[in-house]
Amino acid sequence: MQHDLTVFIVDDDPSVRDALGLLLGVRGYRTAMFASGEAFLQSWQPAWSGCMLIDIRMSGMDGLSLQLELQRRGCPIPVIIMSGHGDVSMARAAFKADAVDFLEKPFDDAKLIGAIDEALARARSVHSEQQKRSRNVSLLSELTPREREVMALVVTGRHNREIGPALGISVRTVEVHKARLMAKLGVDNVADLVRITMQD
Repeated sequence: MQHDLTVFIVDDDPSVRDALGLLLGVRGYRTAMFASGEAFLQSWQPAWSGCMLIDIRMSGMDGLSLQLELQRRGCPIPVIIMSGHGDVSMARAAFKADAVDFLEKPFDDAKLIGAIDEALARARSVHSEQQKRSRNVSLLSELTPREREVMALVVTGRHNREIGPALGISVRTVEVHKARLMAKLGVDNVADLVRITMQD
């Protein structure tokens, strides 16, 4: 099975990077390796998508610091924390920072693959949500100023007969604007219209 997203591995131990690269490569996962948190941050691009396997104890920046720095930068890539020394307080800190899982070395392969698949599913869902949001923003930008005025009143629950006098236009004209804006946005009910405007 070929995977369209990348598993970013950040670990300062070359033997761990090699073992993970081999394990994931034979299963069809695309991987990218980094020897430190600093190296990942220098290379990171906002367009990257997939999930991250981060070792918690590394020389230089540790895994939790990297996880928090990525959050600060608005990086949406889901994180799995790896540790050679399972530590409850570290696990708690990792989960508090929204880690998908906290895995102890040596890995149970099935558990590792399960965590990666869960993280990649989360990444796909974030990606599709972002695409939907940018599509909605683009559709909203195509509305005329009058259609935006009508929409603003429709989503507050106002009826056509109230919107007309509020905007100084006839009820029939309100109906025309409402029909046009809903067609442009590809929605057929007010609930979907409200959902789109909340993402504006």
